[in-house]
Amino acid sequence: MRDQTFSDLRSFIERLRRDADLVVVDAPVDPNLEVAEVHRRVVAAGGPALLFTNVKGAAFPVVTNLFGSSRRAALAFGTRPLAFIKRLVHLAEILLPPTAAKLWSARDVARDALRIGAKRRAGGPVTEVVSNDVRLDRLPVLTCWPEDGGPFVTLPLVYTEHPERPGHNLGMYRLQVHDARTTGMHWQIGKGGGFHYAVAEARGEPLPVTVFLGGPPALILAAIAPLPENVPELMLASLIAGERLKLATGVGPHPLIAHAEFALMGSVAPHVRRPEGPFGDHYGYYSLRHDYPVFEVDRIAHRRDAIYPATVVGKPRQEDFFIGDLLQELLSPLFPLVMPAVVDLWSYGETGYHSLAGARVKQRYKREAMASAFRILGEGQLSLTKFLLVTDGAVDLKDFTATLVYILERTNPETDLYVFSNLSMDTLDYTGPSVNEGSKGVWLGVGDKVRDLPRAFDAERPPHGSTDVRVFCPGVLVVGAAAYAEDSGAPARLAADPVLRGWPLVVVSDEPRRAAASATNFLWTTFTRFEPGADIHAAATRIVRNHIAYTAPVVIDARMKPWYPTEVTCRPDVAAQVTRRWREYFPSRDVEMGDSERGHLD
Repeated sequence: MRDQTFSDLRSFIERLRRDADLVVVDAPVDPNLEVAEVHRRVVAAGGPALLFTNVKGAAFPVVTNLFGSSRRAALAFGTRPLAFIKRLVHLAEILLPPTAAKLWSARDVARDALRIGAKRRAGGPVTEVVSNDVRLDRLPVLTCWPEDGGPFVTLPLVYTEHPERPGHNLGMYRLQVHDARTTGMHWQIGKGGGFHYAVAEARGEPLPVTVFLGGPPALILAAIAPLPENVPELMLASLIAGERLKLATGVGPHPLIAHAEFALMGSVAPHVRRPEGPFGDHYGYYSLRHDYPVFEVDRIAHRRDAIYPATVVGKPRQEDFFIGDLLQELLSPLFPLVMPAVVDLWSYGETGYHSLAGARVKQRYKREAMASAFRILGEGQLSLTKFLLVTDGAVDLKDFTATLVYILERTNPETDLYVFSNLSMDTLDYTGPSVNEGSKGVWLGVGDKVRDLPRAFDAERPPHGSTDVRVFCPGVLVVGAAAYAEDSGAPARLAADPVLRGWPLVVVSDEPRRAAASATNFLWTTFTRFEPGADIHAAATRIVRNHIAYTAPVVIDARMKPWYPTEVTCRPDVAAQVTRRWREYFPSRDVEMGDSERGHLD
């Protein structure tokens, strides 16, 4: 059975409606906190997509949770792109040297390539209403968390073109609505749209920007994809959709996605900044208030019956988790092509993706694994990875616990653990000394097994100063300790305690019960709460040839630090209101109410 192609958002919505995987909420709802909490509880229970038709103060309905399950994400994007990429990789491996027979065998790829691209025309559904009377306050823009700086557009497709040469970027950069005509433009480091803006700003020129909402689901995946800087996202979207993208011309500074729901047209002026944030982000904490460029909307186009798409991010797993994992599956065949010694690579969504990745590499000569680690950490957005686990074994990287155990059975921390300080970091990671700055770690576990890992903590006494001791998995202890503000030196003392000898890895936590409860909990509470340069301790360290040699146990201080932003949580009165109104939202269907505070963590 061939994949269904969705040319716009509403065709996907209708498919979900037919599949009984969408629920329409006609009850009045508030875009300030209420919609987001309903969404989170449905996501926590693995529930359906949601179409809210009666949003307070808004002229349009809002749809959420479109991709919040593995099934819906796979349905939206289909199997065609993965098959096509695998075929391209195979041909890249066999076509050299080219022969007539080899080229003939590749004719299917050439035929598919002819369907990739864009088709321009004078108008389209998105141009049914075009107006210079911009009223962003008429859109059902959501405020998701109580400390958010305001309402945020959370599924914007931000289109820019390079000011000096051909080339475009389509990215997803959140937009805080400042007023009826302006928003923030959250261009973090390493983002293509931000590079375009830097060139325009250096020239003293405004950068024209068009923001699309809705359109083919393929656009959303293409906008999120960590493509190399000069690879056009619209081409990837066309590949995913299996057809040429339809563009409408003559309305704004850029061609419009003809089947988008909305198009916001305007520019970002040079040297203008305005505070943006806080914002409850996909790390599960608030990203703080910082100055960002300002997008001024001059013109708006939309369908007459436009539907506003939105998502909500927060503690894992949320809707973005399912898109992120599917995207990794899609791009995975390319890793060995771009980085030949890298067999497989997986970034863990439970940590916000950039906090932790695992890699399987070829070790054809001694220490080649580190060459692969350097290659990974120098590749596009992978360069923002904070901690990288590397092995040459046949282990399933998606199984984090199995991967960690495999590495600990084979590692020698004195030679295999590396920490690199004074580097650029993901903007949303606040564990470093300042925004965009921090350190990285690489831990190798290659070759043959060198130790059996302990599976139970059976010492005669608990570690000095500990409040709780729990085994997460073979070789890994989670130890409770006093809060960082009360006892910042606890991890160093624990590392020197003889009762922990034999355990390669010890994690110090404010919440040991929670951290050891599941792999998802361990990933989130550990890797979003420590920075390698500041929070790795060991029983002993010494300098060997300018390398820090760590003697096990390696102790990670994953306690919350006083300067960290707070964990996101729903406002109590809103939580009580949603509980009280649950049957009112869903009068004709039994929709399970999940626990949005725990989500998928347990």
